[in-house]
Amino acid sequence: MADAVVIPGGGFGPAAGLLMYAGVVAERRGVTVHRHWWSHPPSHLFEPQSESWVCDEIRPLLDRLGGNTLLIGKSLGTNAATLAAERSLPAVWLTPILTVPWVVAALERATAPVLLVGGTGDAMWDGAEARRLSPYVLEVGDADHGMQVPGPVGESVAVLGRVLTAIEEFLDAIAWPP
Repeated sequence: MADAVVIPGGGFGPAAGLLMYAGVVAERRGVTVHRHWWSHPPSHLFEPQSESWVCDEIRPLLDRLGGNTLLIGKSLGTNAATLAAERSLPAVWLTPILTVPWVVAALERATAPVLLVGGTGDAMWDGAEARRLSPYVLEVGDADHGMQVPGPVGESVAVLGRVLTAIEEFLDAIAWPP
């Protein structure tokens, strides 16, 4: 049996917004979805300590689950890319922090496929870097760090649909779950 672990960002939990629906994509594939909640608010967002803090939070869960695990993380949660690299786990990284060297270095070490999703209106996104790191990239013009775009709210909802379709197509392409 395969599992998916949903790893939140710094602002919302794993059952809100993009992460909620990304978890539903995995659930509809018949896997068990584990939504991680931080044990306490992170104190060092976007500092080198955040990588070890995130990994310390996620590692015990991965140790219990075994090998067929998909990681789905947002922003701060993309610090778990080092665990994905160490364990050869596929991942969906929503608004990954591509402006800090340790996340980029972990993505460079990845041996399993990763989907990178971000927007050109997000200061932490680097589209050229994303395309260098993975052949699986969804870049949305003008989308901010929450994957919202200017204009009517319905346009941001449409972006959510694009993100979910990209996740489904990515999981189809890598034949996950195995």
